Amino acid sequence: TGADRDRDGKFTAADGGTIFLDEIGDMSLKVQAKVLRALQEGEIERVGDTEPMHVDVRVIAATNKDLMKEVQGERFREDLFYRLNVIPIVVPPLRERREDIPNLCEHFLTRYAVENDLPRMELSKKATQALSEMPWQGNIRELRNVMERLAILSDGPAIEAGDVELIAPMAAVPQAMNGSTYDPEAVKAAGGLVAARRDFEKRCIEACLDKTKGNVSQAARWLGIERSNLHKKMQALGLEARPARDAS
Repeated sequence: TGADRDRDGKFTAADGGTIFLDEIGDMSLKVQAKVLRALQEGEIERVGDTEPMHVDVRVIAATNKDLMKEVQGERFREDLFYRLNVIPIVVPPLRERREDIPNLCEHFLTRYAVENDLPRMELSKKATQALSEMPWQGNIRELRNVMERLAILSDGPAIEAGDVELIAPMAAVPQAMNGSTYDPEAVKAAGGLVAARRDFEKRCIEACLDKTKGNVSQAARWLGIERSNLHKKMQALGLEARPARDAS
């Protein structure tokens, strides 16, 4: 439940309010038992305490798994499933509600600008159309990541359809690695999964280095990896840190 001797756990902090449990289907059976007790008995045991503590918490849980199948496979507690399954809300995959994609794209661009204290980038109509036609096997998380990549890598104040065409192949490789049905012929043509992944990494790194004018430290931050790891990847891929080409 996230507790240790120096701080309260999640349920203690949420006492009297609401707690959101994301990907609850991935919880271990041991943690599931603790959550069930908190819901059923209204009690938790904090680290180092000898007496249980009363908590009153409303739980909202989310998962991308079929919990009934998890129950049948004995990977999820049946009693916890029925305790949580009071008002289930099934959210269709993003590809089945494409009318939401334009608003979500705008939302993620705004959030990225606010979080990084940057001017908000605009999204052209053709770019919006191209994004709306993508398969989005990774749903909202994939869309969020793609919009952040576009905000980082696109030149100019607006994201154009050409920028989307650049970022779409980058999104394809993780989907293929997750066993989706996204363009397997493209992965095969690239020389298989290993070669496709290598090409994906090379494209990402080259684009970040170009955007940062060869600043390896900044490129590493954008890629979410250590600078030393980026250097190793660059060496393995035959890339050199050099200033971006003059656009003129």
